[in-house]
Amino acid sequence: MDFRVIIPARFASTRLPGKPLRDIGGQTMIERVWRQAVQSSAAQVVVATDDQRIVEAVRQFGGDVVMTRSDHLSGTDRLYEVAQQLGWCDQTIVVNVQGDEPLIPPAVIDQVAANLAAVPLAGVATLCEAITELAVFTDPNSVKVVAAANGLAHYFSRAPIPWPRDAFADGVRQLPADLPAARHIGIYAYRVASLRAYVSWPPAALEQFESLEQLRFLANGVAVHVAAACAQVPGGVDTEADLDAVIAYLATQ
Repeated sequence: MDFRVIIPARFASTRLPGKPLRDIGGQTMIERVWRQAVQSSAAQVVVATDDQRIVEAVRQFGGDVVMTRSDHLSGTDRLYEVAQQLGWCDQTIVVNVQGDEPLIPPAVIDQVAANLAAVPLAGVATLCEAITELAVFTDPNSVKVVAAANGLAHYFSRAPIPWPRDAFADGVRQLPADLPAARHIGIYAYRVASLRAYVSWPPAALEQFESLEQLRFLANGVAVHVAAACAQVPGGVDTEADLDAVIAYLATQ
């Protein structure tokens, strides 16, 4: 199976300025993400950025990098620009690996690409993991997903779904053991044709209410395949505390 990886990396970050170039045990964050991605089966791994400092850093460690426009409204728009610049055809499978996930397992990159290739009905594939903690289930920063038996997503939401009506009838105390609640993991595989369609559509109402880009696909009839991740996917780095935690973890390895 043939696929490509794009790693979007923006220098500007409100919570962690210069995030892609922050040092993690002697390597920049973007280098660590790139090194995880090149361990996958991808035919090509490309960093996409709008900042010359990141371009120079990627070239220094030997990675491929594409300079993109700075006015993109979403990471998905940036992905499509890269696909255009590199001349990828409509059926090319592209995996979006976030530039702030230095611990991303290569196996899940292969998994999400393979899932999309195996499901012709889907234009997008992504992953999830079971929710076992009430705090995660009720946290709006934790995106939940409900899917059909064939793996195609019904809906993504920041709200706690599916809602266990009877179990919570007397108040929310604990999750039922058999509740099929799943947290969405933000890694995606797309066909280039789906990226091209996405950038041509205006933002969908549900997308704007929930602040979830993937709802634009569902609103326009594009099927999104969801499967349980084959390996645990650590959270991304959004804050100084997250960065410190990754540094501390790697120091023990």
